[in-house]
Amino acid sequence: MANALFLKLYEENPNQKALDQVANILRNGGIIIYPTDTVYGIGCDINNPKAVEKVAKIKGVNLAKTNFSFICYDLSHLSDYAVQVDNDVFKLMRKNLPGAFTFVLSASKNVPKLFKSKKKTVGIRIPNCKIAREIVHTLGNPILSSSIYDEDDLIEYATDPELIYEKYKDIVDCVIDGGYGGNVPSTIVDCSQGEIEILREGLGILE
Repeated sequence: MANALFLKLYEENPNQKALDQVANILRNGGIIIYPTDTVYGIGCDINNPKAVEKVAKIKGVNLAKTNFSFICYDLSHLSDYAVQVDNDVFKLMRKNLPGAFTFVLSASKNVPKLFKSKKKTVGIRIPNCKIAREIVHTLGNPILSSSIYDEDDLIEYATDPELIYEKYKDIVDCVIDGGYGGNVPSTIVDCSQGEIEILREGLGILE
């Protein structure tokens, strides 16, 4: 495998030509590392089972048991992947998104097919990050999302795109440099059981 493409994108105004390049990599089953409003993520097109398996392999996790989230452009994809989002939950999501949250919802029947598992829930992310959302918008459907960890004892997540590139350039197809990443992950909000429960305190503060 040739070295990954290293692409610089600017949050204020991501270059459409570069976004098209990234979307093509994803359509062809490629794996990308990209910025979000929290930490850098690794992902692929959720509709490409081989690519999804590859991300699981890179992360060293069992696909059937792992809770990956989906990065969506907005709430319009919600009914494709989640069932019965009640009014209160929808209002909560609308109020807090885009933002540093992962909302855990009951999965629609489309989700287990994507993961070859009996998944009952799905994590939905709409980050307050133009680069990540415009990639999804250009691709036309959500991308899989999983955080990039660092082996450093002091820093849990990898934040420097150049160092991320050095580490992953032989494993992934594209690393997007969107500047330094954060070191605090998203807040995980479980809405799948009726009650709203915070599973992990992260960057997002619920309004």
